[in-house]
Amino acid sequence: MVVPPVDAHHRAIDYLRLSITDRCNLRCVYCMPSHGVPRLDHSQILSYEEILRLTRIAVKMGITKIRITGGEPLVRRDVTYLCENIAALKGVSSLSLTTNGLLLGQYAAALRRAGIRRVNISLDTLRPSRFSSITRVGCFHKVWAGLEAAQKAGFSPIKLNVVVMRHLNDDEVEEMALLSLRNPFHVRFIEFMPFPSSASRKQFVSSDEIVERLSRLGRLVPCESRSNNGPARYFRLEGALGKIGIISPISHHFCPSCNRLRLTADGKLRTCLFSNAETDLRDLLRQKASDEELVQVIGQAIASKPEKHTLDPEVLHKCMGRPMVRIGG
Repeated sequence: MVVPPVDAHHRAIDYLRLSITDRCNLRCVYCMPSHGVPRLDHSQILSYEEILRLTRIAVKMGITKIRITGGEPLVRRDVTYLCENIAALKGVSSLSLTTNGLLLGQYAAALRRAGIRRVNISLDTLRPSRFSSITRVGCFHKVWAGLEAAQKAGFSPIKLNVVVMRHLNDDEVEEMALLSLRNPFHVRFIEFMPFPSSASRKQFVSSDEIVERLSRLGRLVPCESRSNNGPARYFRLEGALGKIGIISPISHHFCPSCNRLRLTADGKLRTCLFSNAETDLRDLLRQKASDEELVQVIGQAIASKPEKHTLDPEVLHKCMGRPMVRIGG
């Protein structure tokens, strides 16, 4: 068994998030402006062969967990081909996918056959009209159908990611949490993050406030997650089939346990979500760099992974550089 690489702050780095496209079929208010963002040219995007080569190298270095993201990963053609090939890599212990759910009804069964075992679905509201306002697309019923298709296909756990925004959907926190009572879902509440092109930073709701409100539903029993270095703190309502997760990148950051790298669709390696620092792997690939050279460059990036991000939302907003759709979920 290969030991994962360790950064300068003694964190084992074993998780890679692969963004395979900058394109999305929604226009969520916290992710991009209503008119969208300029699309990268096809030539700027990593090919599947390039993604697979970098993934093979990362796995040989000790990466064991892979998540496919976007944009919306299901808008890229032949995504199941990529999933099948990653799932076949010796050393990959976990292969998952994050989606907005819009195309999941069409792809759920095929993704399961391709080796995806867990899916995260972005779902910020249970109200169709509000869904239209947040996503600027009116297809709530398709997302719910995708969720049902994921259940039928056997994905477990199914995680629902809820970005909580004041005066927009924070009045649904309790209702969303109650989904975990009768369903084996992990309903995860995420603090609004100040990305460029996102909604007003005045919409921030702290995780402490979210927990306080959820505690009115009944006793919140702390429970462990499968990974103790993930971003979520988990609770369970008494008698619930599922769990409630709290992700607090701003108010209670999880930097000390961060184990992840991000590869953008255009081949930039990011060791911290809240940093402009990137390592260009695409150009190295296309300049015919050897595997050994790529291992060295990736190792240097890991060694320079920052200890933590700043907690100042104003600074965060200025340092992001890219909208979230260009980074990957």
